Amino acid sequence: MPADRLTGVNGRWIELEGAVNVRDLGGLPTVDGGTTCFGRVLRADNLQGLTDGDVGRLIGDLKLRNVVDLRSMTEVRLEGPGPLHRLSEVVIHHHSLFAEGGHLTDVEADTVDARALPWQGELAEEDLAELRVTGYYYSYLRDRPDSVVSALRVLADDDGMAVVHCAAGKDRTGVVSALALEVAGASRQAIIADYVATGERLAAVLARLRASDTYRDDLDSKPADSHLPRGEFMAQFLGTLDSRFGGPLGWLEANGWTAADTEALRSRLRD
Repeated sequence: MPADRLTGVNGRWIELEGAVNVRDLGGLPTVDGGTTCFGRVLRADNLQGLTDGDVGRLIGDLKLRNVVDLRSMTEVRLEGPGPLHRLSEVVIHHHSLFAEGGHLTDVEADTVDARALPWQGELAEEDLAELRVTGYYYSYLRDRPDSVVSALRVLADDDGMAVVHCAAGKDRTGVVSALALEVAGASRQAIIADYVATGERLAAVLARLRASDTYRDDLDSKPADSHLPRGEFMAQFLGTLDSRFGGPLGWLEANGWTAADTEALRSRLRD
């Protein structure tokens, strides 16, 4: 299967037995006519189902060394950290994009099973008004700028392969991947195309999530096409950052991102 038909670049998908939405952020066109580098950063869905063969390929062949886990503490508790957690070669960096409080939950509830997914839970009217303007993805940045910046700094670290993942590898992973690609100079068309590419694997992603008690009921309560990654969602998110901060880099700089961080991430994702 072509890895990304919209960019015409083959070889971006990483075929594993225990994860279905894994692809390289390399091979994407940049605004200056170049491409992003292969072999530096992957984006993925849940990793706790990796087989021994998958782990061997990731660690031995691809030299995976850093894992950015964007899941909530509730998800980690219910689903488990996964087999990579046990390996000395790999560092797990947990950076939830939810405003979590207490021991295991977010600030809106204090039961360990509350709001495992980004679309669960009731929202206050003022939050709904904000979302109508910005889209849900902006709430990750509003609630957890610390996690967003920290996650990107891990991806910029020149220490073997890194992977960023959540549950489906679509929403939270899509936001962090889009910001990384923006810093690297990828074109907006390429960023949106990379986000949409998850749709090629959506049936398999949903099948995996429905096999878990953590996600099944919520997924089954909505039509399948409501989970599609639509290009206009990512365009709206990036447009919000353009209008409010002069672009994603402006938002990052307003939240502690430095020129050195930009140089490190660009060097990491560019030849």
